[in-house]
Amino acid sequence: MSEREFAKNLIDQIPESRLYYVIAYLQGAMIPDETPNAETLEAFEELESGNGHHFSGTTDELFAELLED
Repeated sequence: MSEREFAKNLIDQIPESRLYYVIAYLQGAMIPDETPNAETLEAFEELESGNGHHFSGTTDELFAELLED
């Protein structure tokens, strides 16, 4: 039995009152994985190599730092 067939058999056993949760999960699972663009991949590489800037403050502090001259 394939994974798909197994999942379909399990769905048949779920009470109607709980199918809402299964449907919501399945809709989320259908969203394709996003592939990071070149700029994002470059930023990841920069951080992994020990360069770049790692920020660990609050959102307000981040924006204040970004707006500094």
